[in-house]
Amino acid sequence: MSAEIEVEYPFSEAAELGIPQEVAPGIFWVRMPLELTGLNHINLWLLRDGPGWTIVDTGMKSERIHDLWEGVFAKYLAGRAVTRVFCTHFHPDHMGQAGWLTQRWNCPFWATHREWLQGRVAELDQHDKTPDWFLQFFHKVGLSDDALALMADSGYSHFRDAVTPIPPQVRSVRDGEMIRIGGDDWRVIVGRGHSPEHACLFNHKTHVLIAGDQILPKITPHIGIHASEPEANPLQLYLDTLANFDHLPADTLVLPAHGLPFYNLHPRLDFLRRHHAERLAVLEEFCAEPTRVLSTLKVMFRRQLNPFEALLGMSEALSHLHCLMGQGRIIRDTNEDGVWLYQASGRRADAA
Repeated sequence: MSAEIEVEYPFSEAAELGIPQEVAPGIFWVRMPLELTGLNHINLWLLRDGPGWTIVDTGMKSERIHDLWEGVFAKYLAGRAVTRVFCTHFHPDHMGQAGWLTQRWNCPFWATHREWLQGRVAELDQHDKTPDWFLQFFHKVGLSDDALALMADSGYSHFRDAVTPIPPQVRSVRDGEMIRIGGDDWRVIVGRGHSPEHACLFNHKTHVLIAGDQILPKITPHIGIHASEPEANPLQLYLDTLANFDHLPADTLVLPAHGLPFYNLHPRLDFLRRHHAERLAVLEEFCAEPTRVLSTLKVMFRRQLNPFEALLGMSEALSHLHCLMGQGRIIRDTNEDGVWLYQASGRRADAA
């Protein structure tokens, strides 16, 4: 069954860019533009919060998004100030304008502690020349010397360039915490894998879930291995924490960061589990012989990838390989050039 059949969309069209659209009492959908491969928008949320407003997620640093926010403030706040900025996670399309917004409104910044720390570290970790440890990781992944040379000269400041300064202070939230926004209680539900400590918000009265990137209606969130944590197993974390949403009611309205708001949360969760189980099985079968990460892209993705997509694809393939390693289904070796090779453990005579 396709994802499109499994979910139900209460809105047939997306909100216009920069024009808030009410999707539930006191909850407004603010769609902003993106210029990323495969993504041309992000959904942000404006919540009526007593005498003020809470913003959930902020958009990437860009003059266009800055100007669209100013238009929202001028036309739609009804004389109320923004009193809180909440970010689901640290990625630039979500946290990129947090520094400017909190300064603009002199209001506090809310996030889980690790997402705030990850954003601060990523902002500060910038270099004119790509560091050796970063290049060494991609050598192990199997990039050619020419590709590594291009990477070495490209610099290392992509995150910093995509954000306004991350707020230096945070009001950290934790899994299970209840947050009062307006007259409603919202529960923090943490998911992992796409980012370290991704915070979703569930409204107990209206049955609305602000899902960020954790649960999307059509695409699956990017779950990858990155040079800063080369031995991680984020896909297992993602699959494990999908269970954190199983108890939510069947009539939950999901507000995702990309795509349209949707119903049928539980069929969507089932689809995500099936999808990754199928990808893992295909990858395990493909690794009958020692296999480089780059070789797996042909079975992980059904179309030709451009260079940027290929980097994301390698990251995604690695997360699946590491998940299989964690389950004992794949063994990793290193060849004479220092490149990682992966083989299904069931095919290895010495696996026992």
